[in-house]
Amino acid sequence: MTIPSTGPRVPAVSAPGSDGTTPDPRRSVTRTLLRDPVAVACLGYIALIVLMAVCAPLIVRVSGWDPYEFDQSAIDPDLGGMPVGSWGGISGSHWLGVEPGSGRDIFARIVYGARSSMLIALGATLLTTVLGMVFGLLAGYFGGRTDMVISRVMEFLMAFPALIFMIAVLSALPADDRQYLLVVVISVFGWPYLARIVRGQTMSLKEREFVEAARASGASRTTIVFTEILPNLRSTILVMVTLAVPGYIGTEAGLSFLGVGLVPPTPSWGQMISSSVSWYAVVPTYFLVPGVFLALLVLSFMVLGDRVRIAAEPGGSS
Repeated sequence: MTIPSTGPRVPAVSAPGSDGTTPDPRRSVTRTLLRDPVAVACLGYIALIVLMAVCAPLIVRVSGWDPYEFDQSAIDPDLGGMPVGSWGGISGSHWLGVEPGSGRDIFARIVYGARSSMLIALGATLLTTVLGMVFGLLAGYFGGRTDMVISRVMEFLMAFPALIFMIAVLSALPADDRQYLLVVVISVFGWPYLARIVRGQTMSLKEREFVEAARASGASRTTIVFTEILPNLRSTILVMVTLAVPGYIGTEAGLSFLGVGLVPPTPSWGQMISSSVSWYAVVPTYFLVPGVFLALLVLSFMVLGDRVRIAAEPGGSS
């Protein structure tokens, strides 16, 4: 993700009811999204990509080509490895054409590239969310030295030009297990943005009457944090997670494009776009296919995140 300098707009915290609990926003948010045709279209495309990622081995078995398999008959060596046929070699055998110079099936690499992108983006989102929630709650609820130390660490990480340092760190690390390294490196620079928002809302919530009532009744700090404060942050965290995923997909693609992400021959959409730069004038489909898949996925998550934010705001789901 090209990490933003400021966090996205987040919904206001719902006020608790008279019994000290807050209405569950999930049902109304889901109902609102399912009534929105744009949100449904975004959900449909995201579901399609997730299905591709999960069922990648079965899909490529049906298509007949492995993502690492070369088809020399699909390229013309006399023309520098140009695909045989029009539109980049699209045919009944190669549904989205072949890579110039190698003859590898683009459809198979798109399918496995979806798996790589989603695994890294979801893994980084999960780790970022856990770190952001934990450190944000600790800083916001306990305050004092705990807040000072965590806030200084957040400011330190947010002051870095994240993309430059990601490139520098990944360039110095071994190529083995690069997917796991990408998840860790992206998360290290990503968690402060969620933590800062969680911290601010926790500081506001801990002064509310229902928290004071729980404290007066003898509830432990752990109970207050996890049963009184955290449930009120669900809408905020949901919005932040939905907006984080496309950023991390773009980050993985960008790092792979620059040559410090996934290492060839592991399929990656960003890596495919990078390889297509020298061919786009003569084989534009080689650039367009991964570019369109990537752009639509990022757009779908961004639009869905915005719709979730609107639905989660007070009065937004009415």
